[in-house]
Amino acid sequence: DMLGYTKEETIGKAFVQNFIQPEDRPSVEEVLQRAMAGVETANYTLPLMSKLGKRYTVLLNATTRRDFKGKITGVVGVGQDITEVNAAMAESKRIADDLMRLIETANAPIFGIDTGGKVTEWNAKASSLLGFTKSETLGKSLVENFITKEFKES
Repeated sequence: DMLGYTKEETIGKAFVQNFIQPEDRPSVEEVLQRAMAGVETANYTLPLMSKLGKRYTVLLNATTRRDFKGKITGVVGVGQDITEVNAAMAESKRIADDLMRLIETANAPIFGIDTGGKVTEWNAKASSLLGFTKSETLGKSLVENFITKEFKES
């Protein structure tokens, strides 16, 4: 249903040649060949294209299928659609990157500390005003190293 094909449209068709995009065929073929040789693959990221041209990403486990005598008869693929999860992760990364750029290019000194008071962030404006590079400050105590004596007591 996800890809828009009926059962009749898929049964008996060569999976790789009919349902996998040309650029993805070699790696998908390799996973399937390995499964046909008895080597199962877990958590393979399988790109799929729907009948209407929408791309999906499926996390696939390819398992060898055997008959009652143990002879390999095919491959069973069990997958989970991770398309939306991947899109959400990409958006989160984009937002995090934007925030890091904002912090780094802000026209105000910005620093961050962890619960132990150690510097975890130090932007370009803090560097230019205080004369310490980011690499010189990371992991060091803010109060002990970068606060003047008269302000350490307060």
